[in-house]
Amino acid sequence: MYLKNSEANDNEALLEKSLWISLNNIHGIGSQTFCLLLKTFGNPSNIYAASFKQLKEVVSENIATEIIKGVDEDVLKEPLHWLSLTNNHLVTLADQHYPKVLLEISDPPPLIYAKGNLAILNQPSIAIVGSRNASVQGEKNAEAFAEGLSNHGLCIVSGLALGIDGAAHRGALKANGATIAVVGTGLDIVYPAQHRDLAHQIAEHGLIISEFPLGTSSKPQNFPRRNRIISGLSLGCLVVEANLQSGSQITARLSAEQGREVFAIPGSIHSPMSKGCHQLIKQGAKLVDSLQDIVEELHLNSLTSTVPQADDNNTVTDNLLIQLMGYEQISLENLVHLSGLTVSEVSSMLMLLELEGRITSLAGGQYQKIV
Repeated sequence: MYLKNSEANDNEALLEKSLWISLNNIHGIGSQTFCLLLKTFGNPSNIYAASFKQLKEVVSENIATEIIKGVDEDVLKEPLHWLSLTNNHLVTLADQHYPKVLLEISDPPPLIYAKGNLAILNQPSIAIVGSRNASVQGEKNAEAFAEGLSNHGLCIVSGLALGIDGAAHRGALKANGATIAVVGTGLDIVYPAQHRDLAHQIAEHGLIISEFPLGTSSKPQNFPRRNRIISGLSLGCLVVEANLQSGSQITARLSAEQGREVFAIPGSIHSPMSKGCHQLIKQGAKLVDSLQDIVEELHLNSLTSTVPQADDNNTVTDNLLIQLMGYEQISLENLVHLSGLTVSEVSSMLMLLELEGRITSLAGGQYQKIV
């Protein structure tokens, strides 16, 4: 009897998912129209059971006609097969795993395709975004901030794009932290193709999500829409580098509209990649030049109880590096020579010390401690 009931429940759940997928694939039904239908009729089963006259009171005649046609079994074959594979999920507004913070925004996605670990969907998160054409230093900053914020218990949310997004995901993975990539394509497509390996790492250790049906290719109009999910999942949004006309500006604006904190890292007044951040700061974003600025603003100390702390050896080595710097400018090469450490080790420590506000980087690859 139990097995029969279990099979019945599984079949009922699969049918319900099929109806969500089918509605999501109808041309003209975006997130707002979908939510309006749900608000009117209650659930997808009731939507498909409604009469043409009832549907026309809510949606256009074309959409009502498509709904009346019923579920297209051919359309469902691919997504249902995809869902049968390991670690592939469909999360709907009716699902217990649906991110609670997304329910707070004005235009939540009715359903989310997800690949990876669903448990992190409701973890406290921060968005880190920026230019696709980032500078080397910009990518280093994004990676270091992502690593540091991961160590404070935050999930790092970004968009899997080249430049700052990719660096943010790598920083979270480096810290063995959680990261969510929100993409503007179907989850059966990796875009950009250069991030195929990174996408596989995120799917294995974090989560990739999309509101778009499988098979959706990369279209310019999709990316501003996915940005509202990046900001909506997060307590705040850190913009590392951005020009004045960029998707990062959209994400920051959406964050502010959604009541999230907006942070921006300043840069050179001569760099186009700093102008977007400077504009955000003028508009009220919090200027960030160290990890502590975000930690204090978001009150992250309460999240760190389960996060492993740095061991004594790291602390001793950091203090040794500070002592070796003296009070004058010093190059990376000299620090490597004096400390006996590798270039990679010293570079990593310098980056973390700079984020902590204990040193500053200068022109020509020089560093100086802050007295």
